[in-house]
Parts: sequence; structure tokens; C-alpha cells
Amino acid sequence: MIASAARSLGAARRPGEAEVGSLLARARAIDREFLAGAHGLPVQLDIAYARIEPLRRRRIARALDLAMRILEGWRDGRGLRSVMPAQALERRLRELLELYCEETSALAAGVRTSGALAALRGRAASALREIMASEAEALAHEAVHALHRQRFASHKRA
Repeated sequence: MIASAARSLGAARRPGEAEVGSLLARARAIDREFLAGAHGLPVQLDIAYARIEPLRRRRIARALDLAMRILEGWRDGRGLRSVMPAQALERRLRELLELYCEETSALAAGVRTSGALAALRGRAASALREIMASEAEALAHEAVHALHRQRFASHKRA
């Protein structure tokens, strides 16, 4: 993602559909690799791309935009704090993580099991979604707090 944004910045253009499409294709390749490795497990995974790819597309486009904004700021000699104030960065990180949670839920909906596992699948998927959403909010907040805190005690103002 960052490398794609950096290439766009080097070419003096905004990331567009070509970059999003390339990253979507890479995501599908990762899906295929995962499915090949999951062979022999007591589950089947049907990836509903009609539901997942719009989420991925939004997440990728938003992440590319964020990476581009940060890289442009660095190129211009500005730090992250001036490029993305704490509230804006936290909102963007939370949005990206929420899209990732939605994508994971959509993937979980495609898990097919049999026997005792089938009864647990729905409850496990719901619990996973709740945990991921809660942790996403905490992670976004903690990341922004860490990035925006004063780096050295000697730089604190009296």
C-alpha cells in the first residue's frame, strides 16, 4: 500500500483505479494462497467477492489516500502531526479498521463447516466481529496517542 502510494508520488500523480485494481488483484492472490493452504481442514471457505471487494476497494482507496497524504507531507518537510491532527488521524484509522472488520465478517460468512463446528460457527463469527470492533477502536486511539504524544521529556513546555 505504502509502496504503491510512494510510486504514485514519485510519478507526481494521485493513486487511482490502476493502483486499487493492482492491490485488489494481490488480495485475491493472497486469498488463493490461503485457500490452498487450508486444504484438508474441516471447513470450506466460499469467498463472496461481490460482498467483499467493495469493502476492500473502499479500504484500499482510503489507505492509499492516507499514505499519500503522509508521504506528501514528509516530502514537503512536514511531520505526521502537522499532516494529520490527532482527531483526523484517529478517525481515519478507525474507519480503516472498521472496514477491515466488515471484510473479515464477510469472509466469516463464507465459512462452511459440518458437525459440531457448524453449531459454533455463527456464535464464533459474531464474537470475533465484536472483539475486532472493540479492539479496532482501542487500537486507533492508542496508535494516535503514541504518535501524537511529546516524544522527549526535554521538549515538553513548562
